[in-house]
Amino acid sequence: MMQLPQHHKPSKPSAPSCCSSWIRRSQPPSPPHKKPGGGGRSRYACRLVPLLVLTVYSVVTVLRIPSSSLVVTTADSERVERREDLEALKTHLPSNQNSLEAREETRSVASLPCSAFINGEAGYGEEGVLCCDRSHYRSDVCYLRGDVRTDPSTSSVLLYNAPRGSSPEKVRPYTRKFEGSIMSTIDEVTILPVAGAYNASASAGDGGTLRRRCDVRHPRGVPAVVFSTGGYTGNVYHEFSDGLIPLFITAQRFAGEVVFVVLEYHYWWLGRYGAVLERLTNYKVVDFRYDRRVHCFDEMIVGLRIHGELVVDPKLMPNGKSIKDFQALLHQGYSRAASSSSSASPPVPLPLAPPSRPCPRPAKPKLLIFIRKQNRVLLNLPHVVTACRRAGFAPHVMNLRRQTPLPAIHAALASADAMVAVHGAAVTHFLFMRPGSVLLQIVPVGLDWAADAFYGKPAQQLGLEYLEYKVAPEESSLAAEYGLNSTVVRDPSVISSRGWWEMKKVYMDRQNVTVNIKRFGELLKAARTHLRNTTACAKAAGAGAAAALR
Repeated sequence: MMQLPQHHKPSKPSAPSCCSSWIRRSQPPSPPHKKPGGGGRSRYACRLVPLLVLTVYSVVTVLRIPSSSLVVTTADSERVERREDLEALKTHLPSNQNSLEAREETRSVASLPCSAFINGEAGYGEEGVLCCDRSHYRSDVCYLRGDVRTDPSTSSVLLYNAPRGSSPEKVRPYTRKFEGSIMSTIDEVTILPVAGAYNASASAGDGGTLRRRCDVRHPRGVPAVVFSTGGYTGNVYHEFSDGLIPLFITAQRFAGEVVFVVLEYHYWWLGRYGAVLERLTNYKVVDFRYDRRVHCFDEMIVGLRIHGELVVDPKLMPNGKSIKDFQALLHQGYSRAASSSSSASPPVPLPLAPPSRPCPRPAKPKLLIFIRKQNRVLLNLPHVVTACRRAGFAPHVMNLRRQTPLPAIHAALASADAMVAVHGAAVTHFLFMRPGSVLLQIVPVGLDWAADAFYGKPAQQLGLEYLEYKVAPEESSLAAEYGLNSTVVRDPSVISSRGWWEMKKVYMDRQNVTVNIKRFGELLKAARTHLRNTTACAKAAGAGAAAALR
């Protein structure tokens, strides 16, 4: 520790030389009235000040005060710059750079939620990112950035130069995580983080990592989205709800610059939905199971985002897209006009009414009746058709088969004004209908909740007029099988409380319906009234009448 010098009386009253060497300026002459021997106190202060400053500087150096405690505001820094005697206490960076550096550290990769990377809200330029979002009850989604390479032989994906401490992750990229029985049938993808830098001359034990050779190196900035077409694929409802809509939610932000890597790939699936897929990707689909080549990417998403049943929630989309944007993509893909237009053109929403509708003498509105053959059969179909004609509709019966082309179904519904169907997968085709059209769903006993959640609410979000015909107990075939006053017919909640599969076995697989024509006719009248008020011609006539009144 530095010792202070012993004080002694100076032999001469002259100013000490130490002051001039520290302050680097000459001592002003003593005032005329000051006594020659009165400078002792000033000489003591002159020696003490530099010693105190040196002591403070030594303490700061030894204790290594953290830089965060030395960051000053802009106003403070201006004052500090004007004081030359405090230059030694300033940090090696200006105060504004220190503040910026601190803010960047709080936004480190580790502090960001995985959803920010999956949604494209963060992570650009970051290398060596591996995270998984397992918070949603419907799906697990993992995100990788860096040197990503597929290994089909082991059904795995390798991430080289992975973040330190990363652990292997396993994902079944299908959107029904809550349903263990079906998820057990989905192929599992293993994500393997590999630490260490590449060294071409490395051998075992040298610490280097020999990487699998890339057979296909995809362009930088073109990520991969990995998902499965297994599970319930084959049922049109699940193909849209579990597959195509989640794929739209996850991949549409890439504007086509994305590669789809598919597990449990079905060639018929590509043929059926190719018109949709080619508007989500500009590249060929990769069959993960049978394409044995090593595909290399700099970014990958394993799994799909999902918002609900046939739903695209704009609040959860980084660009505010909705189910109407997905419908516009379907319309572009399946309309006849799309074949002559560029795939890069933006999707155009369906118009409110077809332009071919004549205004002076409106034709009868077109109504499609979708029928079922094995269960939930509409037993009095001829009477229903007659009731539709009496209500002023032009009814057409749709007898769909698995091989019925989707463009044909789209063409029929895109030009229709109303659709009638008993609850089932075929109701999914309401996605092809124009806003303002009518969906009339016949709801068998015990299926109230499913009808509303799976089709009713989504149809309303799409802008359709949704009407519901609830089958009375006496109109259900279950009344004849179990008795009109049985618990099965009168209190379906008892059966539903036993689980989905028990409910499905009774109310979906073993029930047919016979609707009350008079009560059904009242709903048809309501649908007809709605259409009178919402067709393009009616709107034009209303606008003309309002202009005449003005």
